[in-house]
Amino acid sequence: MDIQILQYIKSIIYIIASVTFVVGLKMMSNPKSARKGNLYAAGGMTLAILATIFCHEGAVSPVIYVLIVAAIAIGTIIGWLTAKRVQMTKMPELVSMFNGMGGACAALIGLMEFHHNIGDAAKVSTIIAGMIIGSVSFSGSIVAYLKLNGSMKKPLRLPNYNVINTIMLIAVVVFGAWMVMSGTDSSVMLYALFAVALLYGIMFVVPIGGADMPVVISLLNSFTGLAAAFGGFLYDNKVMLTGGILVGSAGTLLTIVMCKAMNRSLFNVIFGAFGESAASGSADDVHGSIKDISTTDVAVLMNYSKKVVIVPGYGLAVAQAQHVIHELEMLLEERGVEVKYAIHPVAGRMPGHMNVLLAESNVDYGKLIEMEEINPEFEQTDVVLVVGANDVVNPAAKSDPSSPIYGMPILEVDRAKHIIVNKRSMNAGYAGIENLLFYNDKTNMFFGDAKKALTDLVAELKTM
Repeated sequence: MDIQILQYIKSIIYIIASVTFVVGLKMMSNPKSARKGNLYAAGGMTLAILATIFCHEGAVSPVIYVLIVAAIAIGTIIGWLTAKRVQMTKMPELVSMFNGMGGACAALIGLMEFHHNIGDAAKVSTIIAGMIIGSVSFSGSIVAYLKLNGSMKKPLRLPNYNVINTIMLIAVVVFGAWMVMSGTDSSVMLYALFAVALLYGIMFVVPIGGADMPVVISLLNSFTGLAAAFGGFLYDNKVMLTGGILVGSAGTLLTIVMCKAMNRSLFNVIFGAFGESAASGSADDVHGSIKDISTTDVAVLMNYSKKVVIVPGYGLAVAQAQHVIHELEMLLEERGVEVKYAIHPVAGRMPGHMNVLLAESNVDYGKLIEMEEINPEFEQTDVVLVVGANDVVNPAAKSDPSSPIYGMPILEVDRAKHIIVNKRSMNAGYAGIENLLFYNDKTNMFFGDAKKALTDLVAELKTM
């Protein structure tokens, strides 16, 4: 077929793919259409890949096609099996790892294309920028993955780490600018820049506390999108550019939303040492006593309520109790009790974690109420059941100026008539601080593994 016709076909397919990206992203903003939107975007990406392979300019050796198909097949199998087998509690780690792989691809593009474009300052600038950002995203995402799965439980902070990181950032930028302006063709310098960028990615994320990982994941996601966009500029590939811009802008907006949800600036997340200050909290600073409650008493309380609000947290995901809590919801509704779920923007280990978790158990999307909408309803709520959530319901965010989470918008469950908190123990949450809610006069602690405790509760309710 004529090369010009092939290019026309490829351009049309790229436009179609770009439209599916935009439409898919829009559909992902609503839980009801999110799955379909994901399939639309994936279909568009498949079209773009096929167009790139089969509408390529010039002759391509059959061996290259075999290698491409083999690589795609291997990646597809690994990705499919990983996604099918991953537990919901491990989803944040998987997202972080996938994001890191995107950054690694952008960095590898830079390493491969650098020597082919020496003398073209514009392209070399694009290559160096994409490689640096991709490298930072890759190594930073790996550290985020290790923090999320518990391999790095505490933030590691060197003395004056902010100064060290700032110097490293300046060094990376200056080094990259020198590579562009000098016109050097040195592989040693190229790989040295690659290594320094990787190191900066590690140093960038290592000091940040675990409670801020949702924000970090969003930020690194925007980095990966930006690196991919640079790749689109380099290859003059419109669909790659569109995809990168969408990912980068969506990640940036999500980062802003997450920071707003915690009432903290991005600068404070990166340089504020949140985890460190949080760890200084002590149970000795909390006054009051805790009250246990039995399964029977919880069942009676809920059975005679008019309105119950459930607050899901990471503990619910760890216990894999989403199906049991949906059964509890349906059982209560059969008895005329109004049931809703209160969703905090940063509940869990990643943005939207609780929404995805509850969707897995077929909870009606209309029952998932965001923080701003549900807070005014707590005063008219008979019982709030907090399952595995901690920092997002801690009244210290409103009442204790010395608390590291002071000013963070929370679910104001302390305004409800009765508060039931299900936890395994009195251990602090991800932010590492004591929760004043546990000592509230209206609070009763319902200790135990979430799945077992809720299963017992459902069984008790069925006997009434």
